[in-house]
Amino acid sequence: MKKFKCKICRRLGQSVCSRTKCAILRRPSPPGTQLKDRRRKISEYGMQLKEKQKLRYYYGLREKQFRNYIEDALSQRGKEEDSATLLIQRIESRFDNIIFRLGIASTRIQARQFVSHGYFLINNKPVDIPSYHLSIGDVVSVRLRLKEKNLFKMWKSQLKKYETCSWLKLDREKIEGKVIEKPSLEESAPPAEILSIFEFYSR
Repeated sequence: MKKFKCKICRRLGQSVCSRTKCAILRRPSPPGTQLKDRRRKISEYGMQLKEKQKLRYYYGLREKQFRNYIEDALSQRGKEEDSATLLIQRIESRFDNIIFRLGIASTRIQARQFVSHGYFLINNKPVDIPSYHLSIGDVVSVRLRLKEKNLFKMWKSQLKKYETCSWLKLDREKIEGKVIEKPSLEESAPPAEILSIFEFYSR
């Protein structure tokens, strides 16, 4: 899975796997290219597709899930926030992404596994759905049965110096997180041109 992910990073020309040791740092060229650059000029459609794939793989979403987020954001054009902000706020507020942003998981794939295994509570209720969306005021905590396990001790150790996003509040001792405001587009810093993605789906 690691090799597959990093092949995608190399093909897209940008790290989208959340790993600190992504293969693109060692081999920035796309897989299959030799010393001679064989890449052709990319069409407008190809560029839009590439931007779409960057963001989709960055958040680890299936095509249907991703398309639903895009359509939801586009349907709310003209509201208080712009479509790009609405899109990122919606994706960033997913349960699995918040576990990643809190620093409990090192990748979004790992965060999704932790959530699916039922390791966490939301407002003291067990939730094991990675796509569950949290709102301002929601609190994420670790299930009681895990607090005597080595995994919990490991999390406490890795969170000692971790600084999370400004829209999340992290209690490192309890390993508890709270959503205190909406995610911002600037801080989330998505690795893609969102306008190009909207144009891709508007064809």
